[in-house]
Amino acid sequence: MPETTTHATELASQYIAQVTGDLEANLKEQERIGAEIASLQGQLAALQHDHSVLVSMQQALGIAQAPTESAAESKNGMLPSPRRKKAGSPGGGKQKARKSTASTAAPVKKAARKPAASGTDSVKAAAPTLVELIRQHLTEQKEPRSAAEISTALGEAHPDREIAPKVVRVTLEGLVAKSQAERSKQGRSVFYTAPAAEPTAAPEAEAPREPTDS
Repeated sequence: MPETTTHATELASQYIAQVTGDLEANLKEQERIGAEIASLQGQLAALQHDHSVLVSMQQALGIAQAPTESAAESKNGMLPSPRRKKAGSPGGGKQKARKSTASTAAPVKKAARKPAASGTDSVKAAAPTLVELIRQHLTEQKEPRSAAEISTALGEAHPDREIAPKVVRVTLEGLVAKSQAERSKQGRSVFYTAPAAEPTAAPEAEAPREPTDS
């Protein structure tokens, strides 16, 4: 066999071995990245679920969100004041007139940016909070109810709202802490009722009048 043919065969074998090794490494890298993507997608789904639960708890506890829109509007509505020119420089009168025009036009521009209240915002403002719904439900019930029973009843009465049992349980414990609900335990189960009405004090009997000498 000529030396050239032997050299070409060895070179081809080296290329084949290198390509085979690179292909295996590529497949392993794909598997590793695919596993990481699946893990990250699972973490993202869990975070999104926790976010929705926390938002529901925030609404149930009546925590108001920080107003960010008004701050952004005031920042965008501010106009830079024109640079003043030195005394005696030409065009000073025009610069002063432009400054006054800009100062008077700025409030009008800012007022125009203020969005009008939509019907959806009015409906949300008028809708009762979860705390109010739970207090009303407890007041209407004559027997103790568990958090799961209350959550099911409110979900059926208000199908347009997402009422999670975990949020209902946290809200009930908050009402108990504020003495706006009572908590009782029967075995391993916990039940809640409306606070007992305080007995009204009986009016004091009118003291008999002493007879007066006529």
